Amino acid sequence: MPSHAREPDRSLLPGFTYERIRTRGAEINLAVGGSGPPLALLHGNPLTHVSWHKVAPGLAEHFTVVAVDLRGYGDSSKPDGGDDHAAYSFRAQGQDVLEVMDALGHRRFGVAGHDRGARVGFRMALDAPQRIDRLALLDIVPTHHVLTNVTLGWGLESYHWFFMAQKAPFPERLLCADLDYYIDYKLNKKGVGLDIFDPRAMAEYKRCTTPEQIHAVCEDYRATVGVDLEMDTADYGRRRITCPVLAIWGANSHCGRHFRPLEAWAEWADDLRGFAVPTGHYPAEQRPDLIEPALAEFFAGREPKGYAA
Repeated sequence: MPSHAREPDRSLLPGFTYERIRTRGAEINLAVGGSGPPLALLHGNPLTHVSWHKVAPGLAEHFTVVAVDLRGYGDSSKPDGGDDHAAYSFRAQGQDVLEVMDALGHRRFGVAGHDRGARVGFRMALDAPQRIDRLALLDIVPTHHVLTNVTLGWGLESYHWFFMAQKAPFPERLLCADLDYYIDYKLNKKGVGLDIFDPRAMAEYKRCTTPEQIHAVCEDYRATVGVDLEMDTADYGRRRITCPVLAIWGANSHCGRHFRPLEAWAEWADDLRGFAVPTGHYPAEQRPDLIEPALAEFFAGREPKGYAA
């Protein structure tokens, strides 16, 4: 059976229940598990909520975990981006999460995000500070910092930021020529390889990588270099994140090798702590033994232990 024709594999999150919640702009697929203070988990590109499967069950012993597929990704809907692609801005994606948490009865909650999901969390913490209790950011620096500090090394590794932002349908047509190859290449980060991924998770990422998702992800990146950067530029030096922030980055990732993450986040966050872990760009899948306890400590209101990277 072709990878894109399979049924969803829900075995990766045992004990979680699945729901679909309609927001004003999308229909969001999510998995909910556990009990305790609410904690939203937001994935990155080209992943889905499944990317949290190695840490979510443990976190669910202490928190009500809500792992969502962002709009445009996974089994969530893929609305039209609009002429300015604003329907895929981090603000629009964050509004989905706020409405999902409202529907579940969670007015104030913690957010842990990786990659694109961390950028959604950043925007929510600026736009709705009364809603976000604590914010954990995995392997990113602020979008504004990235796009105003582009270097040759980072650009070669993260070329997709600018490739996927090109006018449709140029990147879509090239990427859709071999979807499985694209996922293998994208996830096979330098010095890490594909062995860190559970084969069931890889199958889910490939199942969800359809032409419709590829277009939505390109719209996400078009929004990043357009309306998202405009919002961040308007906010830079004027608005700050006031909730506690934890930044964790991979020492071997593009984030750890090309930026100084704590210095970059200090430009935005008032209450900041963070550290590197010995991983690449996918710390929750490569070293869940480090990420799960760090998140559990932080969202319980304690200071997490740093690690020698």
